[in-house]
Amino acid sequence: MAERVSFSSSTGPMLSGLIDLPQGEVRGWGVFSHGFTLGKDCPAAARICRQLASEGIGMLRFDNLGLGDSEGDWGDGSFTVKVADTVRALAFMTERGTPARLLVGHSFGGCAVLAAAKQVASVAAVATIGAPSDPSRTEHQYDAVVDRVLADGEAQWLVGGTKALTLKRAFVEDVRAADLNDVIPTLGRPLLVMHSPTDDTVPIENASRIFRLAQHPRSFVSLEGSDHLLMVPGQAQRAARIVSAWADPYLD
Repeated sequence: MAERVSFSSSTGPMLSGLIDLPQGEVRGWGVFSHGFTLGKDCPAAARICRQLASEGIGMLRFDNLGLGDSEGDWGDGSFTVKVADTVRALAFMTERGTPARLLVGHSFGGCAVLAAAKQVASVAAVATIGAPSDPSRTEHQYDAVVDRVLADGEAQWLVGGTKALTLKRAFVEDVRAADLNDVIPTLGRPLLVMHSPTDDTVPIENASRIFRLAQHPRSFVSLEGSDHLLMVPGQAQRAARIVSAWADPYLD
């Protein structure tokens, strides 16, 4: 079962979310941050959160600015806004009376949860799945239009051949300026790094760098056979079961 919710983003527009409600005994609550241009209903987000909910961990997943059912313009988002909106999601869960102690991020969302965790005292554990060690790595997805964006201020970017997004200069500059080198070593929370050695989108060397930068307690799990988007049935659920077992000591 899921509850539809909405809350204001850090920039004003309303963000649309779903809370996958915990089944059976409630073990705790968490927030999930999706990948770069994905959304709360992408297979990785939906399957991971549903599996965690089936194991007693309620999870909020939400569409970032201008994606899915959320208001606003994706091009106004940037990495800084994604982090701030993850903090807003955590605040929403606290206001709801279900403070989230677990942060889970997939791909670009993994970068966001690393940066957001330090800002919220209630967060007790962080898990990343297929996350780049440097947010600016996402530029390779739009490198065909980046020169035009920097010259003209913005440009249309076709994602996956179907979805048109407006990429803006401020977005590109913000992502380029993002730096996790000081964030990860001072995270101050238990960290679980999960990555597939056959990830062709974000090579596993990114996970190695995150793990090396992190302080204990830190854990690494190799998701053998998984692709970056966790599209094959069972891959996302497997990742969620690992997160569930690992996070158990840190949940209320």
